Amino acid sequence: MKFMKLGTKPDSFQSKGDNVRCVTTELETEIIVIIGNVKFYLHKFPLLSKSGFLQKLIATSKNEEKEKNQIKEIDISEIPGGSVAFEICVKFCYGITVTLNAYNVVSARCAAEFLEMNETFEKSNLVYKIDVFLNSTIFRSWKDSIIVLQTTRDLLSNYLEELVKRCLHSIASIASIDTSKVKWSYSYNRKKKLEKVGKPEEAVPKDWWVEDLCDLHIDLYKQVIEAIKNRGKVPNNVIGEALHAYARRRIAGFSKGSVQNIDRSLTDIIELIPDEKGSVSSSFLTKLHRASIFLGCEETVKDRLKKRISEQLEEATVNDILMYDLDMVQSLVKEFMNMDPKTQLKVSVAKLIDGYLAEKSRDPNLSLQNFLSLLETLSSFPRLSHDGLYRAIDMFLKEHSGISKSEKKRLCGLMDCRKLSAEACEHAVQNERLPMRVIVQVLFFEQIRANGSSTGYSTPELTTTTLNTEDEEWDNEKEF
Repeated sequence: MKFMKLGTKPDSFQSKGDNVRCVTTELETEIIVIIGNVKFYLHKFPLLSKSGFLQKLIATSKNEEKEKNQIKEIDISEIPGGSVAFEICVKFCYGITVTLNAYNVVSARCAAEFLEMNETFEKSNLVYKIDVFLNSTIFRSWKDSIIVLQTTRDLLSNYLEELVKRCLHSIASIASIDTSKVKWSYSYNRKKKLEKVGKPEEAVPKDWWVEDLCDLHIDLYKQVIEAIKNRGKVPNNVIGEALHAYARRRIAGFSKGSVQNIDRSLTDIIELIPDEKGSVSSSFLTKLHRASIFLGCEETVKDRLKKRISEQLEEATVNDILMYDLDMVQSLVKEFMNMDPKTQLKVSVAKLIDGYLAEKSRDPNLSLQNFLSLLETLSSFPRLSHDGLYRAIDMFLKEHSGISKSEKKRLCGLMDCRKLSAEACEHAVQNERLPMRVIVQVLFFEQIRANGSSTGYSTPELTTTTLNTEDEEWDNEKEF
């Protein structure tokens, strides 16, 4: 951390109790400055020479001549930074050594501005010196700029708006530079992680800065991300990673998929997501969506997330959507279909939903109608293999043994036995949960496949076969 020392005299400030501060000197105290519950016993001359504000309050008029020997009390509790910042300003007036750093420079700057410690009263006054320190040191440091920005949140001052702008410009500029020019000293969080796994010299990644910004409050974080986005030099997927990192750190329970309390950070994070497809992962989107439902966010927020999930549904995993009920998943699939996706994307989504249904089928309360409805929505989707679909159907039959023969036939009719792998076929012909008609079809195609592979002929289409064999029920617990 960078710092600047001002003044050369030893510290002559003393504390008398918790609420009294005074300067050790042979001169008698002339004024008392009150800030909250703290009283400063001070002298006029050091303050009058550097503070226009105090000069106006302390100067004795002709009408006050009779009170000149009395100690004057001044209450300036409204000063930014309170008694701590005021003490820095007072020490500067007395020439006492004081150290400025990223943690106290903002409050000191605001207090100095409030006290009018500018060039009008003395050259190289405190406001000027602090500005030099900020411009030459603080705003050139990644870590110090972040700290300074964070400290602005607890202050009220007219000067803060300009100071925040300068902080944002500094942080956005550094985050946007070419990674080949980034030194590891910029980032402290990421470097520590690499050192733990023995990779301290690893090349600097594009998202080297994302974890450092997680220390910021959401109000300031939002401004930083917007500033970085406006510069247009950071890829959208890096912005997305930054938002993901912030959500994991700042929203309780987010990384576990169960948000614990209402946090407006969620809405702000959602608003910051770049419009570009793929800028954030499907996993991140589904977590945000589930959180928005749990927290009761506005419908517009939930609908926006739902649309984004559908736009890249092919990238999702079963775990990403497993917490959704079938109605929600079907809604996502229909939204996906409205975008007229390419065949390969449909293949991926069909595989995703097959896996989802295989897991959901374990629920004995899952209705056949909901199960069929979702599968029938995907009826036009191509599948390279029907193994996943077979597994989903088999799991449903295992957990819902009470369904009728006609319902079984309707369910199994969605499956194409010609697209089952040899392993799936081996399981199916021994699967007592399947209707006999399906088992015969599997055997038929297995025979054709065996004959076709030995003669070099391709497998012909199956002609309609009518079986009079009664379907029977067994209790085979074997799963595929």
